[in-house]
Amino acid sequence: MPQVSVVLPCLNEERTVGACVRKARAAFAAAGLDGEVVVADNGSTDRSVAMAAEAGARVAHESRRGYGSAYLKGIAEARGQYIVIADSDDTYDLGEVPALVAELRKGADMVLGSRLRGTIKPGAMPWLHRYVGNPILTGLLNLLFGLRASDAHTGLRAFTREAYDRLNLRTTGMEFASEMIIAAGQAGLKVAEVPITYYPRAGESKLRSFRDGWRHLRYMLLRSPTHLFLLPGVLLMVLGWLPLIALAGGPIVVGSYFIDFHYMIVGSALALLGLQLLLLGLSAKTYLAARGLERPDPWLAWLRSRFSLERGLLIGLILLAAGLGLGAKIVVVWAEHHFENIFELRTGLIALTLSVSGTQLIFSSSFLSLFGITTREE
Repeated sequence: MPQVSVVLPCLNEERTVGACVRKARAAFAAAGLDGEVVVADNGSTDRSVAMAAEAGARVAHESRRGYGSAYLKGIAEARGQYIVIADSDDTYDLGEVPALVAELRKGADMVLGSRLRGTIKPGAMPWLHRYVGNPILTGLLNLLFGLRASDAHTGLRAFTREAYDRLNLRTTGMEFASEMIIAAGQAGLKVAEVPITYYPRAGESKLRSFRDGWRHLRYMLLRSPTHLFLLPGVLLMVLGWLPLIALAGGPIVVGSYFIDFHYMIVGSALALLGLQLLLLGLSAKTYLAARGLERPDPWLAWLRSRFSLERGLLIGLILLAAGLGLGAKIVVVWAEHHFENIFELRTGLIALTLSVSGTQLIFSSSFLSLFGITTREE
């Protein structure tokens, strides 16, 4: 069995794939490594497959299109203890493979080849990618998932077979690169970085800046419901209930500013929107945890240990009853005024907010309880 497997995804790269295979094999020989090169062909219509095989690669065929699909197939076919992945467009120097493997042998679970800490040759990376897109996406990924990567979207990476098996990767597109880093962080893997050199590619790039950038951003946000739903939800609820409570007894005058029920209307909308986001966030976190896509969250575990459908229904019914009770009070006041025009907007807004909030909790508790249903085969 080989020690190292270099996996190269390929789609119409006849100009470069052969050179990549030869460079990887030369690196094996220079470092005394027992290695193999696996080219995961993703439906090439040129001579890529023939060029890869002639250079000494083992070719695996993946009919499902996509960057992630090719890698999933290629890595599944790889036999090495250490796996190195890189693009087949000759932008990465595969002579640097031994440096990444050396870090794995020192104890790292995954090694990233950092272009931003290494050398980027003139014309290799567009200005927009180097100074805007990559730093922003990498910084956001670090912020959302507590990582410290300098180049989270590098295409040259290495990892142990054991580490890869723990990642449970499944995306089939360009977001595969982000999924790998996110999963490594959530699995608590030891991630190291090695400076590398990045070269201009030959031929037309398949990367579409805004489309692929959006796919990475979308994936990161969806994998972080705390930042996408929970934190905005809590903030909106606080901002919403402040004017509802403060203005319940009447308007507030601050200098020349007259603050009245108009702010309560906005507050009611914000409070309801915030609760909806909060409940969506809890549902999203529960879903990700159930699928093994999120690191165990102590706060969520504490909440789930105390949550039950019955408790959620009880709290929802209490809020609903409070809202309906205030509504009934308005009807009584209206009757006392012989059903003539009255101004009970303040009480009405609070009643509305409580009633809708209670109803949301009732149905959301029912939905969340679905994740607790278990089945077993008889």
